Amino acid sequence: MIQVPAKPYPFTLPPGRTALIVIDMQRDFVEPGGFGAALGNDVARLGAIVPTVAALLRLFRDKGWTVVHTRESHLPDLSDCPPAKRLRGDPPQRIGDPGAMGRLLVRGEPGNAILDAVAPVPGEIEIDKPGKGAFYATPLQDILAERGITHLVFAGVTTEVCVQTTMREANDRGYDSLLVEDATESYFPQFKAATLDMIAAQGGIVGWTTPFAELERAVRG
Repeated sequence: MIQVPAKPYPFTLPPGRTALIVIDMQRDFVEPGGFGAALGNDVARLGAIVPTVAALLRLFRDKGWTVVHTRESHLPDLSDCPPAKRLRGDPPQRIGDPGAMGRLLVRGEPGNAILDAVAPVPGEIEIDKPGKGAFYATPLQDILAERGITHLVFAGVTTEVCVQTTMREANDRGYDSLLVEDATESYFPQFKAATLDMIAAQGGIVGWTTPFAELERAVRG
């Protein structure tokens, strides 16, 4: 067992039973011209974590541990996108509308692809999810169970939406989860800070948080 310094107290990481879940590192969220930018956000904030996410991926690949990548995406006919999701708010472009990188958040479109710098390699798991949480309407739980996974390490975007939602789903399913603080980001710094506090509050009511350097030092010994 590996003890990782973390908040609110050290996270116990069992080698071979821990998976890395990288949430939605897609062009649509991180690059100009995508869905995130269409909502009026500064996507540069998200792009800044790419080197850390890449380093985290190298760490897990070096150890041969399970890696899962998710994409928030919808079928081309949008049959898996509830109207309440697509029509909420008043953005200039909605899910399924044409954008600079193809139709927004639609599977197979250029903007829906994961960034090259953190893209999956052969043997890694890819999950297309129609919701914010990675367990909803996906095979993720079955995949993790088949591999004997009991602990999860999280990275990706955005901290307070898809990352936190998936961590809360994992918590309800009995997983112990660690969020890497500098490998996740939000368009709103105050939302990220609040989410990190909420996750570790009350004795780790949702999970643990730690910087990448602490995780890497513990894992590499």
